[in-house]
Amino acid sequence: MVDAGGIESISQCPQELPQMMAAAADGLGSIAIDTTQLNMSVTDPTAWATAMNNLGMVPVGLPGQQLVSDSICVPGFDPSLNMMTGITPINPMIPGLGLVPPPPPTEVAVVKEIIHCKSCTLFPQNPNLPPPSTRERPPGCKTVFVGGLPENATEEIIQEVFEQCGDITAIRKSKKNFCHIRFAEEFMVDKAIYLSGYRMRLGSSTDKKDSGRLHVDFAQARDDFYEWECKQRMRAREERHRRKLEEDRLRPPSPPAIMHYSEHEAALLAEKLKDDSKFSEAITVLLSWIERGEVNRRSANQFYSMVQSANSHVRRLMNEKATHEQEMEEAKENFKNALTGILTQFEQIVAVFNASTRQKAWDHFSKAQRKNIDIWRKHSEELRNAQSEQLMGIRREEEMEMSDDENCDSPTKKMRVDESALAAQAYALKEENDSLRWQLDAYRNEVELLKQEKEQLFRTEENLTKDQQLQFLQQTMQGMQQQLLTIQEELNNKKSELEQAKEEQSHTQALLKVLQEQLKGTKELVETNGHSHEDANEINVLTVALVNQDRENNIEKRSQGLKSEKEALLIGIISTFLHVHPFGANIEYLWSYMQQLDSKISANEIEMLLMRLPRMFKQEFTGVGATLEKRWKLCAFEGIKTT
Repeated sequence: MVDAGGIESISQCPQELPQMMAAAADGLGSIAIDTTQLNMSVTDPTAWATAMNNLGMVPVGLPGQQLVSDSICVPGFDPSLNMMTGITPINPMIPGLGLVPPPPPTEVAVVKEIIHCKSCTLFPQNPNLPPPSTRERPPGCKTVFVGGLPENATEEIIQEVFEQCGDITAIRKSKKNFCHIRFAEEFMVDKAIYLSGYRMRLGSSTDKKDSGRLHVDFAQARDDFYEWECKQRMRAREERHRRKLEEDRLRPPSPPAIMHYSEHEAALLAEKLKDDSKFSEAITVLLSWIERGEVNRRSANQFYSMVQSANSHVRRLMNEKATHEQEMEEAKENFKNALTGILTQFEQIVAVFNASTRQKAWDHFSKAQRKNIDIWRKHSEELRNAQSEQLMGIRREEEMEMSDDENCDSPTKKMRVDESALAAQAYALKEENDSLRWQLDAYRNEVELLKQEKEQLFRTEENLTKDQQLQFLQQTMQGMQQQLLTIQEELNNKKSELEQAKEEQSHTQALLKVLQEQLKGTKELVETNGHSHEDANEINVLTVALVNQDRENNIEKRSQGLKSEKEALLIGIISTFLHVHPFGANIEYLWSYMQQLDSKISANEIEMLLMRLPRMFKQEFTGVGATLEKRWKLCAFEGIKTT
């Protein structure tokens, strides 16, 4: 262990100087720096701060000291540049900037040195011990967990130690010797992790509360994860925007819009169909109109003329094909003639080579010349043979075509052209004949449609007259049915009155007989007993009173008196309701009204009560056909007039 006086002890032990130099050389070699370029002495006061080379910062306790030599840092790099200009300094030790070599591999141990701060000292752990373990780094981590702090460590001391790693945005210290530190950038967390394993001692105190072994690890914070997610979403948006721009750039242009159908546009399209240069565009528009369903009875003739124009373009295409075939035949003939001329020239060249190989001329050439002439002759013979085989193949093809046309009268080219013209003319006549036949069929269909429409119109008129007659007959039948029902009701009423009269007559006859017998008995008693004439008059008065009482009883029986006070109340309510409805009301409507007053009453009870009083209520039939219904009316005032 080396304390603040470690520099003096080193100067007093020169025999340990080679070992310390070797250790320093190994440490610098681990970060890929050539030790021969170091001009810094081991006994220099800055030797304790070599570990800060990885951090690229000046210790707080020694302002202005350079942690690494000029050969390692960028020449002219001023750590206090941000203090003067307000620009965030570039750390030359950040991997990826290209200012320093990449970080050392993980398997090579980095030699850590003592770090002095203004209020504390950090001592590295034993290099023989394994490096401190860390958890898996969360995405977008900017927060570290620092454990093992001294009990007397304050927030200012923690900020003094860790602000050398970068800008600190927040420190959350706990009462249990640990804290969380959030940095401004992610790369600053790696510098803070470097301090894991150091023993922290406050000042020069040896108290247990003033020392502790630091454990720095990655911390998972919601703010870090939220910022990381925001960055990821921003990158995804940029990527989607870039892909959309690329797709828009590579997308083929959209086809021109198809105009809507109108008579003016149809006339213009018919002119375009007759033009060879605009036929492709016009035929596309025509196809779109037909697929949209623009063809109807009104526009059928116009569409037919456009289809006929498209059909006439077939003849133009056939003529164009015939001209191209003629041009191809001419090109074949020219090619065959040119090939024949080339072959004759090859024959002449080969003849020259053969003449050169004869004895008269061959002896005058040198050996090298003879060799070249022999090579040229063989090459020319090979080319001549290839050209002759090609020409023979063309001739064989022509002979095969001629054999296919043996049945033709004139196999010459001129006759073939004439035959193709005749065939095209015959095809055109056939198409015209077909178009005329189709027009005739269209006219026939129109005539048949007109006939069918006329027949349907005539049939509809007949059906209307029949329906009217049938409706009139139904109405008359319903009226007759209603009259029949009223007559049947009157007949039933008469029958009931007749039966009541018969009953009254039989009752009066029986009563008369009884009275006659009583009268006879009284007369006999008078005669025998000799009563006075006054007693006889009293007896006659009694008989008359009995007769009148019997008549009153008969009248009550005929009127079928009400059974209870409830029925009288119902009659009064029903009479008031029907008086308000002079055209009557059906039994359901009447029952729904009465049910609001008495929920236990039924429609049958109301109907039986109305039927018991025929002189007060009467039933009529209204409506026709399906609307026929029974209605009850109040006829009490009419009954009073008749009586």
